[in-house]
Amino acid sequence: MNPMADDRRTTDSGIEIKPVYGPEDLDGWDAETQLGPAGRPPYTRGVYPTMYRGRPWTIRPYSGYGTAEATNERWKYLVASGSTGLSCAFDLPTQMGYDSDHPRAEGEIGKVGVAIDSLADMRLLLAEMPLDKITTSMTINATSSILLLLYQLVAEENGVSPASLGGTIQNDILKEYVARGTYIYPPRPSMRIITDIFAYCQEHLPQWNTISISGYHIREAGSTAVQEIAFTLANGIAYVQAAVDAGLDVDEFAPRLSFFWNAHNNFFEEIAKYRASRRMWYRIMTDRFAAKSEKSKLLRFHTQTGGSTLTAQQPENNLMRVTLQALAAVLGGTQSLHTNGYDEALGLPTPKAAKLALRTQQVIASESGVVDTTDPLAGSYFVETLTDEIERAAYQYLEKIEAMGGAVAAIEAGYMQDEIASAAYEYTKAVDRGDKVVVGVNKFVDDQPEPVDVFPIDPESQRRQAERTKRVRAERDQSAVDAALADLTTAAQGTANLLPPMKEALRRMATLGEVSDVLRAEFGTFTPSH
Repeated sequence: MNPMADDRRTTDSGIEIKPVYGPEDLDGWDAETQLGPAGRPPYTRGVYPTMYRGRPWTIRPYSGYGTAEATNERWKYLVASGSTGLSCAFDLPTQMGYDSDHPRAEGEIGKVGVAIDSLADMRLLLAEMPLDKITTSMTINATSSILLLLYQLVAEENGVSPASLGGTIQNDILKEYVARGTYIYPPRPSMRIITDIFAYCQEHLPQWNTISISGYHIREAGSTAVQEIAFTLANGIAYVQAAVDAGLDVDEFAPRLSFFWNAHNNFFEEIAKYRASRRMWYRIMTDRFAAKSEKSKLLRFHTQTGGSTLTAQQPENNLMRVTLQALAAVLGGTQSLHTNGYDEALGLPTPKAAKLALRTQQVIASESGVVDTTDPLAGSYFVETLTDEIERAAYQYLEKIEAMGGAVAAIEAGYMQDEIASAAYEYTKAVDRGDKVVVGVNKFVDDQPEPVDVFPIDPESQRRQAERTKRVRAERDQSAVDAALADLTTAAQGTANLLPPMKEALRRMATLGEVSDVLRAEFGTFTPSH
């Protein structure tokens, strides 16, 4: 009797793993079409020929909490500790288009990110930041145009040319309908805002990444690795098609598209996922959209380690989880990386946890040797087979979505949402049964948990933030604000680009909530049917 007969093992996506792989698993596999040289089509091995030998990935810690002043201090701490890029988290009111003095904002101000209500806040957030030398990523979607323009206004006030300004806005509203919920307007007017951002940045902010098409939150909602890349690439196709339909040339805007992937614990599946996603996007942009520039075909991506994999039980175990996930991202060829703090299952990361997360990346970059050669796992019987399997399974999803009329139609029908919910349910059942081991949760459990320091939230800072927003309204030229908001209303009622009148309103000290209210009045708000 074969002792391995009942030892069936699968990846988190349900792909069966054999006990051993050999040459027969790559029978008929063509290295030229499936692999190619590093930095060359189909980009399986990475988007640059020398990868980290030429330039390390950007160490971009994700940070934001409380007031703009508090986040500015945390950023300075991270930059002094070796961070090479900034990444900003915004609180829920900011994400949902509400000012801090709005009744709906009460109790949420500054909790899961920084509160930004107006140009006054953005000035404080960016105080003494070298905007001409450092790039900033902003995790913001429904109100991304507003935050981008506030950032540009502060840069201009500090003498930084918009043409040299670098950074990224997430700006991925479709995944909000699928997985996260911080949407405001219905999908189709939201897509208009996104294509307006593409056009505006093409003219005014040519170095800015106009969208970070995000699988991260799809994975956090419970998807598999295969669903993560399939649904994200489907959304990417929808954005590109919308921009083309709006009259933009694909090779003018596509080089500024970027992606955002999760990193979970199934080490080799994650590496194969990144490699497959690059190859798929290259083929999509070449075959479907006839892109001519090679830069239009590159899937450049940021990675964040998996928040949903962190446990409140034995939280220091999360240090090992984050290290494995970060290493998978590096071996998979990420362009920038955020490593979560070990205490984030309990609250915002403490300064100690944030520094340890930063040091994790620095140890990998400086001591592990994995940066010395590009795509060191290329040609592995296992990794190449798994890369092909993930690609095949992801294309099956893309074909289903295409048959439904594309990503927007699939979202409106609830298809992606239902698939993710089903995957999340199956995973939870596997943990409950003990089939899926989570150390410290359902195996190797401690009877006496050790106390852990939790980052405190200052209620007084929430009050101060709301008061500042009231002062901004009291001290501005109200007639100028009213006129600027009226111009935005006219643009929303027609077909003009929304960002120029929006920028003028923000320059005159209109608040984020007021700008969002203008668009709410014209576009309506989205209520899911599922």
